[in-house]
Amino acid sequence: MIRADLHIHTCYSIDSLTPLDKIIERCLELAINCIAVADHNTIAGALRLREIAPFKVIIAEEILTPAGEIMGLFLTERISQGLSPQETISRIRSQGGLVAIPHPFGRSLPWNARPLTSVDILSQVDIVETFNSRTPFSGSIARAGRLAREHGKVASVGSDAHTPGEIGRAYVEMPEFDGPTDFLNSLAQGKIFGQRSSYLAHFASTWAKIRKRTLGDSTRTSP
Repeated sequence: MIRADLHIHTCYSIDSLTPLDKIIERCLELAINCIAVADHNTIAGALRLREIAPFKVIIAEEILTPAGEIMGLFLTERISQGLSPQETISRIRSQGGLVAIPHPFGRSLPWNARPLTSVDILSQVDIVETFNSRTPFSGSIARAGRLAREHGKVASVGSDAHTPGEIGRAYVEMPEFDGPTDFLNSLAQGKIFGQRSSYLAHFASTWAKIRKRTLGDSTRTSP
């Protein structure tokens, strides 16, 4: 069995300052031996971390679309932000990746007429993140769980960590896997554990954005 935190950000995200070595250190402390690195609109940090981490690293990306964020897992190339949900999903599929909806009710765009939770979008989705440690309200977490069950989607969890201390606040114990299809089967058999992070964690993300915009960002070596 492995213990996987399936939503982590690194210093390659615009809103995180967490160095790659600190992520490795924290995961080893907690016996987290599989992570999905889903930086915002880049896979550079995930690729680098996979080279140096002594555990499984899934190359993922949290991609901003006009309807909200879509996560691609098992990617080989970066996907640009701003594309339609349909085009974003198509580009994930073209790489043999899996499509996930992170925090479907935690940070939604209520004014959008075609949200990512609509039937037409969900019909193209593999995974719904049913527990995200940064989702502030238990009602939103319960809604995400119902959404996954009602549409027959595999449930995922992640800490959505932007700081080392958040890593491992949500994880799944699941069988070993080899590749995207096997991952889905293993995840469906997993046991979920999770606790919400303090809302103060969002201030760390805000500070990271301010610092990078003010002082520049030397951590992101590629787009």
